[in-house]
Amino acid sequence: MEKLTMQEEEAMILIWQLKSCFVKDILGIYPDPKPPYTTIASIVKNLERKKYVKPKRLGNTYRYTPLIPENEYKRTFMSGVVRNYFENSYKEMVSFFAKDQKISADDLKDIIHMIEKGKE
Repeated sequence: MEKLTMQEEEAMILIWQLKSCFVKDILGIYPDPKPPYTTIASIVKNLERKKYVKPKRLGNTYRYTPLIPENEYKRTFMSGVVRNYFENSYKEMVSFFAKDQKISADDLKDIIHMIEKGKE
């Protein structure tokens, strides 16, 4: 799976939200300031080339659907972040955010609860 650029990832998140869409639909929910239609169309073409979306021709336009589930993308690239920046240790990653005060003690308790609940 090829890594997406920031612009491609931003568009892909909107496509996952929409599930099936036209370029105009993506543009419709794009946050302000909205890029030009042609920019979004170009980004979607790149996503098609990278095999993230599948086009279906409808008249003189295309409807796009995701080929890669959002959770699969997150899993693949989060694993890379953990491997490359945290010595392949999720513990190191959580510790980093705790030390940087980006995650609270209450959040950590919630995470522990989720992990323990998942083992049941």
